[in-house]
Amino acid sequence: MRAFGIAIIAALMTMGGAYAQTLDEVRARGYLNCGVNTGLAGFASPNEEGAWEGFDVDFCRALAAAIFDDPDAVRYRALTSQERFTALQSAEIDILSRNTTWTLTRDVSVGVDFIGVNYYDGQGFMVPTALEVESALELDGARICVQTGTTTELNLADFFRANGMTFETVVIQTAEESRRNYMAESCDAYTTDVSGLAAVRVTLPEPNAHIILPEVISKEPLGPVVRQGDPQWTDLARWTLNALITAEELGVTSANVDDMREAAVNPNIRRLLGVEGDMGSQLGLDAAWAYRIIRHTGNYGEIFDRNIGTGSPLSLERGLNGQWYDGGILYAPPLR
Repeated sequence: MRAFGIAIIAALMTMGGAYAQTLDEVRARGYLNCGVNTGLAGFASPNEEGAWEGFDVDFCRALAAAIFDDPDAVRYRALTSQERFTALQSAEIDILSRNTTWTLTRDVSVGVDFIGVNYYDGQGFMVPTALEVESALELDGARICVQTGTTTELNLADFFRANGMTFETVVIQTAEESRRNYMAESCDAYTTDVSGLAAVRVTLPEPNAHIILPEVISKEPLGPVVRQGDPQWTDLARWTLNALITAEELGVTSANVDDMREAAVNPNIRRLLGVEGDMGSQLGLDAAWAYRIIRHTGNYGEIFDRNIGTGSPLSLERGLNGQWYDGGILYAPPLR
C-alpha cells in the first residue's frame, strides 16, 4: 500500500513538472511551431513571397505576439488531415491551427485539448452548375471527392444512408488534390466544410461555373488544438482566442488600442489591456500580453474581415461567427 502511494506521488510530481514545459520550451527556442493546412485560401496558404497568411495563421501570429511581442516569431508546418494529430502528439508542433472539428472522440481519446471554437462551420457540397443539380438530395449515385482521415467522411456516409442514397467515394489527401480531381471531373461533387468549399471555389478558373448546394449536413465547430498535459499552455492558447473575441466586443482594434490603453475608463478594457489587474501573471506572461496581441494582429473581427470576410475573395458572411449581441454565437468568458 505504501509503495502504491509513493508511486502516485511520483506520478503527480512528474505531471506537475511538465505543466510549464511548452511555454518554457517555446521561449527558449525563440519561436512558435504552428501546424497549419497544406494550403487553403483564406485560412492558411503561402503568399507570392512565400510567407504564410490566413485566418488560422493569424491565430498563431496572435499567440506569438502575446509571448514575444513579435507576430512573426512562428515557423509553420503544413500538415494533412492524417498527419495533424501525430505531429501534435509527438511535439513536432506546439499548436495545431488547422480547420479541425471538435468532437467527443478527438477530445477524450486522442491526447489533445481543443482550446475553443474560432469558426463555426458545417459540411456542404459543391458541384458544377453544368450538372443542373440544385440539392444534395439529387446526388444519388454520384462520385464524391472527400478528404480521408476527417469527420467529413463519416458525415458523408451518414447523410447518404439516412436519405437512402448511394455514392462512390473518391478519396483525396489535401485541398489541392481535391481541387485537381474536381477540375479533372474525377468526381461529380466535392464535400467538405462550407468555408473550405468557398476557399476551393475561389481558386477555380471559373468560380461562377460552380455552386455550393444549400444543404448543410453537419455541425463543424473548428478550433485550435494543443497537447494534453500542460494546463498552462492550454490556458494561454484559450485566452489568446478569448482576448481576440473580447477585444472586438469592447471595440478595441489595432487602430485604437494605444489610445484605449491611455484613456479608457471602462474596467473591462483596462483589464484586457493590462492597465489594471494582472491577468497575464496567471498565464505565465506580463500584464500587456493581450495589448500586444491586438496591436499586432487586431481583434477577431479584423482577422475575420481581412482573411475571409465579405471584403476578401472568399466573401464569407459572419453568420454564426458574429458576436453574440449581433446575431451570432461568438462569446468569450469574462476576462477578470
